[in-house]
Amino acid sequence: MSTSSETGRLIAVDWLRTLAIVAMAAFHFGRDFEVLGLVPPGTTFGGLWDLSARTIASTFIFLAGLSLWLAHGRGFRRRPYLVRLAQVAGAAAAISLVTWIAVPGAWVRFGILHSIALSSVLALPFLRAPAWGTASAAALVLWGLPTLRGPAFDGLLWLWTGLGTEVPPMMDYEPMVPWLAPFLAGLAFGQAGGIALFRWGPARPGRLARALAWPGRHALPVYLVHQPALVGAILAGAWLWQRM
Repeated sequence: MSTSSETGRLIAVDWLRTLAIVAMAAFHFGRDFEVLGLVPPGTTFGGLWDLSARTIASTFIFLAGLSLWLAHGRGFRRRPYLVRLAQVAGAAAAISLVTWIAVPGAWVRFGILHSIALSSVLALPFLRAPAWGTASAAALVLWGLPTLRGPAFDGLLWLWTGLGTEVPPMMDYEPMVPWLAPFLAGLAFGQAGGIALFRWGPARPGRLARALAWPGRHALPVYLVHQPALVGAILAGAWLWQRM
């Protein structure tokens, strides 16, 4: 059983987060080459690149919904919830500020952290709902709400909804429609007992197992630092390449 005796965490869930982080870093590594002008424009758009971006984002948001269930499924704990919400919302605001300074033409107004923060609030009414009810809400967000798209939802005030017809250029954009759907799906998965699928692995994780879980346990700070680290490494590599 993979529940850590020290923290009560399911290490298999942390491993899955780590895998998602590695996939995200690999995607951003390729995308950064294009953003920095080191490969032709359009190299990392379309086809498998877009599919991988959606898959990675869906995985992170699904795990965020599952984490809401893991943390509060047995009883809502207000203070830990508010602390975590403040951390994610603060990190989202920091991403907006940094990208506004670095890339003012495509700064992140509502990216994945904004999406997770707002989804964490909107999903609270479903915390005590039956799994089928939460899953039905996820299906409604994914297939029903997109039919409401129209010019009435254009403008920055409604950008979070995803129901507008005009979207300004952004480096990252995960509005509630459709990205609330994977969050609710993760919550429904936990409510339906799907968490049992993650109760495997070593009862007492060794050093390697803990090392593989570490990025997943610290997903938020890893997410915040991985892009500056990648960009710095690429620029350093390009600088060295020009002098060889």
